[in-house]
Amino acid sequence: MEVAKRLIDIGEYYFSQKLREIDKLNKAGKNIINLGIGSPDLPPHPDVINTLREESVKPDVHGYQSYKGSIVLRKAMSGWYKKWYNVELNPDNEILPLIGSKEGIMHICMTYLNEGDQVLVPNLGYPTYRSAVKMAGGICIDYDLKEVNNYTPDFVVLEAVDLSKVRLMFVNYPQMPTGQPANKKLFEQLVAFGKKTGILIIHDNPYSFILNEYPMSLLSIDGAKDCVLELNSLSKSQNMAGWRVGMLSGAKERIEEVLRFKSNMDSGMYLPLQLAAATALNLGKEWYDTLNSIYRERRKKVFELLDLLNCEYSKDQVGMFVWAKIPAKRKTGYELSDEILYNSNVFITPGGIFGNTGDGHIRVSLCASIERFEEAIKRISQK
Repeated sequence: MEVAKRLIDIGEYYFSQKLREIDKLNKAGKNIINLGIGSPDLPPHPDVINTLREESVKPDVHGYQSYKGSIVLRKAMSGWYKKWYNVELNPDNEILPLIGSKEGIMHICMTYLNEGDQVLVPNLGYPTYRSAVKMAGGICIDYDLKEVNNYTPDFVVLEAVDLSKVRLMFVNYPQMPTGQPANKKLFEQLVAFGKKTGILIIHDNPYSFILNEYPMSLLSIDGAKDCVLELNSLSKSQNMAGWRVGMLSGAKERIEEVLRFKSNMDSGMYLPLQLAAATALNLGKEWYDTLNSIYRERRKKVFELLDLLNCEYSKDQVGMFVWAKIPAKRKTGYELSDEILYNSNVFITPGGIFGNTGDGHIRVSLCASIERFEEAIKRISQK
């Protein structure tokens, strides 16, 4: 049986493959310390879990739910955007709950791309952008994010390129994997670029609360709804990665267009889960402060680990990872990652999985306890 042509150039997701390898090593007694994946190891707030527990025992919550999501959740999402980003969103028609924002990336591509349409994809960036574009029949056009430009697009270079076939542009700030924070000037440039070119800007925004004092939304820029759709998620900011709760926000017309595709692909989320997510979105500043105090201490240990490896890095990064340049004597991040994995039983992500401009880098996740980081440092220092 042959697979569909859309999968011919699509390999298995790197982490899916690597986790199987790590599982085999663990079964062989290696006890790998995984510092690669950004899956929060901390639980959600107790009130969130209590809401799920209390709502789940009710007899009338187990049926199919609205494709648009519960109005309770949509109002919570709207209030969250207003409180933290100062963005007004109509909960009736400018917000669409998602089963994780990764789902939304695919929905957007399937909604707007025809065979041969082009999409601007960041190099460096989340690999799923590229996979989703290809599976929808689109063509990826890389735009390089370089340290010399603070990992932001070079708009002069972009505007010199033939953009006539470009339908979408994926952007992500705070940026993953580089940790580059957002700023108003960059966001104004992105909105101006979208309006000038007619390209729909897709902003992926899951990291804005992690080690970041000033959360920002691209939708906060005047006129952004004319050319922007924004993805957001509870995976990182609320420690709910496995719950699969995300959101898509933008103009009413765009939300309706994506809903046309989404409603044919899935059904609404389990209602108690939606109500628990609403509880999470109504948490106060103390939740984020507590979370970030933990990540701040962990990041100090990551810096210590990277110093041990003679890597270079910026201490001004935000988000759930630390991005670092490998020593000049190393060929690639893959080489260094494998050496650490097989010699020290510690897994660190090679930067090349995010694009070829990341070949000389590695990325370390903050999703491990202080004790695990100390053990990782001890293992590496003994080799």
